Amino acid sequence: MERESIISQLYDKDRIFDFVVIGGGATGLGVALDAATRGYSVALFERSDFTKGTSSRSTKLVHGGVRYLAQGDIALVREALRERGLLRHNAPHLVKDQLFLIPCYRWWEGPFYTIGLVLYDLMARGLSLGRSVCIGPKRVARTVPMLRREGMMAGVLYHDGQFDDSRLAINLVRTAVDAGACVLNYMNVISLLKEAGKVSGVQVRDEETGAVYSVKARSVINATGVFADDILQMDKPGNRPTVRPSQGVHLILDASFLESDCAVMIPKTSDGRVLFAVPWHNKVVVGTTDTLMEHTETEPVALEQEIQFILDTAGKYLTRVPRRSDVLSVFAGLRPLAAPRNEGKKTKEISRSHKLIREKSGLITIIGGKWTTYRKMAQDTLDYAIRYMHIPTRECVTEHYPVHGSRPNPDFSDPLYVYGTDADEIRALTDSSPEMAERLHPQYAFTRGEVTWVVRNEMARTLEDVLARRLRILFIDARAAMQMAPAVAAILAEERGKDHTWRNAQLKDFNRVASHYILNE
Repeated sequence: MERESIISQLYDKDRIFDFVVIGGGATGLGVALDAATRGYSVALFERSDFTKGTSSRSTKLVHGGVRYLAQGDIALVREALRERGLLRHNAPHLVKDQLFLIPCYRWWEGPFYTIGLVLYDLMARGLSLGRSVCIGPKRVARTVPMLRREGMMAGVLYHDGQFDDSRLAINLVRTAVDAGACVLNYMNVISLLKEAGKVSGVQVRDEETGAVYSVKARSVINATGVFADDILQMDKPGNRPTVRPSQGVHLILDASFLESDCAVMIPKTSDGRVLFAVPWHNKVVVGTTDTLMEHTETEPVALEQEIQFILDTAGKYLTRVPRRSDVLSVFAGLRPLAAPRNEGKKTKEISRSHKLIREKSGLITIIGGKWTTYRKMAQDTLDYAIRYMHIPTRECVTEHYPVHGSRPNPDFSDPLYVYGTDADEIRALTDSSPEMAERLHPQYAFTRGEVTWVVRNEMARTLEDVLARRLRILFIDARAAMQMAPAVAAILAEERGKDHTWRNAQLKDFNRVASHYILNE
């Protein structure tokens, strides 16, 4: 994971990669991993940090999509349930069985949701996480003590997957690099190379040094999510937009708002949305919204009406009504929904399934989809590219390919569980000196040793990389992240050989970003 060593693979101007992947989110990383494990040469370029966009801002669920079942999208649900099971086997240190409860306040909801969720379990076949069951109000109260009891008729328990999105992404990066892939962050594709009207590679700029490289490839894959149209415009200016961004917002609350390890799912809110309250890193993630946006943003900001919707809806079901002052962090993400011409403007009318587009130039674009199906999306993309770009066929092997750090039967109470087998190295570094064992915040277990390790081993280049997408503290508790920032910036500057000016610039940039994660009262 030495960035400079990986960049050296670009020095040979005559080298032709089998694939170049643009975009370092869930989809792009999946494609790079699939290609590398099949034995192809592949380079992936991300213009900022891995999962800087949509892929770090999910609801933290690996799920089949209960609401897609209600919409009748059986094929999508079946595919997602299978992928959920495979991911849990391949990354057991990051994906765990999460018990969910649907509270029922009308007589028909108990049997209705039970029947639907039993079907959900059956569709998972041998990869089911557990049986769904209808329970009485007394057991509901014991399971999630903070749920409103007035009018409670029943509850339905079911199982789905829970994970840490950015931590999985970093493990995918390491898995792909271990398999021979050239995977780089802060490498911005500034143009497409063409020969006789066909895309033959990319021109990419190192955002740290300004160096520009021409990288040749037999096939170029655009996996940039909500920014897919930017690459399509490089290929053919004036191309019709293919992506409609939909914003989803999540609030982080203290675990005391549930007082349970069980998650809650509200299947139909006042405006027909689904609301989740999911335990995550000893906090509760509450969301999400589904707001169609006209423009894409690198750092989307939650709208006031989205924040209020979540607070109001959660308040209808919880005995302790959350207020703005209770929100530890708020984050917004843009979903890259595929938007064909014949679909309407409402988000519910825009498909959640993924779509592949091949331009006359040979550029292949993958849009849509979700984290749960990232592996299948990658397989479909590679198979599609191989078929149309006349690249020798090699079979996909990722169905049962362990993700870096894979450790069976992890202890999810261990603060370092997300590192899997790498946790042993972090503990060794932390135990090497009293300085390395020093905690960076009185309320959290993060140490100088942990930060030092991620900087050395996980290609974290900026203060935001560390606090947002390696430690996740910005998403867990934004104020705590800002309090930790000076100490983490000093460690980062020391490890990277940077001066005080660089460190101060990092602090300024991070505080600007972090301010959007804090609600003003």
